Amino acid sequence: MKTIEAIIERGKDGTFAVYCKDEIFSGMGTSIEEAKKDMAKQMEFYKKTAIEEGFKYPEFLDGEFRVEYTFDPLSLLQYYVDKGIFSLAGFSKVSGINQKQLWAYLHGTKPRKAQLQKMEDGFIAIKQDLAAIYA
Repeated sequence: MKTIEAIIERGKDGTFAVYCKDEIFSGMGTSIEEAKKDMAKQMEFYKKTAIEEGFKYPEFLDGEFRVEYTFDPLSLLQYYVDKGIFSLAGFSKVSGINQKQLWAYLHGTKPRKAQLQKMEDGFIAIKQDLAAIYA
């Protein structure tokens, strides 16, 4: 079974985009699930059109495949803050990034690569803590 890698990003307008790393497919929506469904529809539409028009399309569309989704750290933080799951104060504690700086990142300031790594490390720490519950 082929695995397709896709990235989920949150736009400044609050919508979500999903796009494949190595394929031509993408989707948009007001929620993550809506964006995923849109991409799946685009894949189906592309295959159907290719068959009708007689042109080649990726072979994996004929078989079973799965899509593995990855969030970029800033979009993931925005998503959890907007849902009320995380607070900036709480994420500041696990990431080591000042709460005011996190706020600036969520409102348009572009984080440096080192800061993105701190965010990613914070999420990994949370993941490890949650995984320990089920160990």
